[in-house]
Amino acid sequence: MDARSINAKLRRGEVPSTAELGWFAEGLASGHVTDAQAGAFAMAVCLQGLGEEGRVALTRAMRDSGRVLAWDLPGPVLDKHSTGGIGDCTSLLLAPALAACGAYVPMISGRGLGHTGGTLDKLEAIPGFRVALGEERLRAQIEDVRCAIVAADEGMAPADRRLYLIRDVTGTVESIDLITASILSKKLAAGLEGLVLDVKVGSGAFMKSMDEAEALARALVGTAQGAGCMTSALITDMSQPLATAAGNALEVIEVMETLTGTSINAALWDVTVALGGEALALGGLAADAEDGAHRIEQALESGHAAEFFARMVAAQGGPVDFVERWPDRLPSAPVMREVPSLRTGFVLRIDTAALGQAVVHLGGGRLRETDRVNPSVGLADIAGIGEEVSEDLPLAMIHAATEADADAAVAAIQAAYVISDQEPAEPPLIHARIA
Repeated sequence: MDARSINAKLRRGEVPSTAELGWFAEGLASGHVTDAQAGAFAMAVCLQGLGEEGRVALTRAMRDSGRVLAWDLPGPVLDKHSTGGIGDCTSLLLAPALAACGAYVPMISGRGLGHTGGTLDKLEAIPGFRVALGEERLRAQIEDVRCAIVAADEGMAPADRRLYLIRDVTGTVESIDLITASILSKKLAAGLEGLVLDVKVGSGAFMKSMDEAEALARALVGTAQGAGCMTSALITDMSQPLATAAGNALEVIEVMETLTGTSINAALWDVTVALGGEALALGGLAADAEDGAHRIEQALESGHAAEFFARMVAAQGGPVDFVERWPDRLPSAPVMREVPSLRTGFVLRIDTAALGQAVVHLGGGRLRETDRVNPSVGLADIAGIGEEVSEDLPLAMIHAATEADADAAVAAIQAAYVISDQEPAEPPLIHARIA
């Protein structure tokens, strides 16, 4: 077998065999497949598709390109994954909340992809926080703290690590087949018993329409369940940022305000609680999703989740007093600039992906694989759909490294908003459940 013949088959619209996809995944992991060949593969899959059998075969091959963990713990091993959005920091709330409810959560997460933020990049805004633990330390932390948010180590789904970075810079992120294989190869390699998926839909999501989101949710749920992992999915709204902040340290601030009860964003809270309820029900820690949601709310309201977050941060190299001293521990940008609305009225529509791109261009994401992320930059106080805006009621607050960066971001953010004279209805947070 060779990469050229496999890519040629894909270009013709033929689905490679299970053996060929296994060979290609092994080649991604070993380096035998070059970046150029991997980019061609990703583009061919994006344009031609793999079909259900090919998607399952690629997912399993990428999972099996490295180690697959197995656990022997006194509670269920659960996790959550989001398909990516703007201001989506639910993972930072949900991992400790699930742990507080008795679950074990080895959350293997990713970095920013395209216009969306990455959980690992957000956590690395915390000084000293280490996302690369290795299997031995991950196992020890899960047994002791019950939750960890980490990068897949070199031995877990190495094929995905290569392809993930290549997809980010080759315009091949939106493929259902590649998204499914990427998400599930890592999650299934973690040895999960239950997985809840947050499939985003709207202007800030990779899936813009409900038809696309439902197709992805069904592909993910069907593939995961076929591999023996209890799975359900919620399709949640991304026609506007979930949090009021977008950017790594700024989203950690919003998480800490929620965990400590300083300030609670209702949308962020409600999506976190709904996802947590699903996960606890899948793991048998709740009678149903409604009971599970109530337990997650209790963990957040009582401060129990904050305690587990503090233990996780300390275990992964962050400040031991982070929950008490987080305002002093996070980096801040030197330039802050309000974004005035070009007219008075109500926010009718937001090009949420454009807001994400504005954060990337501020330095909060990557335009090239080798770019370093600036954890301090981004957007805060983002106006949502239905909010009144004017010259005195800004669209957002920019946190930038330079005045020039701030100038460019102002124009990009103003162009992302459509303002109406009439106050529109807010879109629903949760559109559908797929199981």
